[in-house]
Amino acid sequence: MGENMHIGLVGLGRMGGNMRERLRRAGIAVTGYDSNPEVSDVASLKDLVEALPLGGRVVWVMVPAGEVTHAVVDELGTLLSAGDLVVEGGNSHFVDDAKHAAQLAERGIGYVDVGVSGGVWGLDVGYGLMAGGAKEDVDRLMPVFDALRPDGPRDEGFVHAGAVGAGHYAKMVHNGIEYGLMQAYAEGYELLEAQDVVTDVTGTLKAWTRGTVVRSWLLELLVAALEKDPSLATIDDWVEDSGEGRWTVDEAIDQAVPLPVISAALFARFSSRQVDSPAMKAVAALRQQFGGHAVRAASSE
Repeated sequence: MGENMHIGLVGLGRMGGNMRERLRRAGIAVTGYDSNPEVSDVASLKDLVEALPLGGRVVWVMVPAGEVTHAVVDELGTLLSAGDLVVEGGNSHFVDDAKHAAQLAERGIGYVDVGVSGGVWGLDVGYGLMAGGAKEDVDRLMPVFDALRPDGPRDEGFVHAGAVGAGHYAKMVHNGIEYGLMQAYAEGYELLEAQDVVTDVTGTLKAWTRGTVVRSWLLELLVAALEKDPSLATIDDWVEDSGEGRWTVDEAIDQAVPLPVISAALFARFSSRQVDSPAMKAVAALRQQFGGHAVRAASSE
């Protein structure tokens, strides 16, 4: 599929490291750079660029959104040349994409933003991909996208969502929906636990994973967390928010689009930092299950 293709990958953390491996399994050569020398293939970003064959180099960036991403894009702008292509796959705010694209375009460097979903499970099951950029740039990257996406029809796991910024915008809304789904499952779990009439809460949730209208991968992950720790006793009910939920609500306000469920889910995460909540323990457990996100150990007090 990707034979004779060679790309650079910046950021080899929970997702980036697995993406490197999945690409290599598909026959795509990957040179990876990370600030952690134990996982990095090269010593610097400059070395990564120099390891790629000339004539349309591709560098995929998978680092934390914000200042880290800005710094990497800035440096790549000085190292790459006309005809090269930068892919930004982190959870960046979509408004940053136009700035990055314009900055790189001054040197003739292309830019594609990609929302990536799949967490720590993507290595084996593939990643959902939402791309934003020019058609010719996205077409050029299709061997990479095909290697990363789940098996099956291309349009069930990949979309060219629109122009620059569309990929991260789609991922922002995706994560806002995720907030609402997780909160609904978590509240249902708490209500099941509150009434003694249901004596097998984990079994009830597991029964819902087949044949019911609420079945989903998130529900399966909640069941997996409960089978490992039935009362979620080892997890504190403090739940972080990555920023994308806030951006989704901010955008809804700007566009006058009512998002009562997603907004409430975001505010519920804020409330998790103030009082004990079985529902928020469930949300914390879900984030750990699908994304490998850190959880706080329950207090022994």
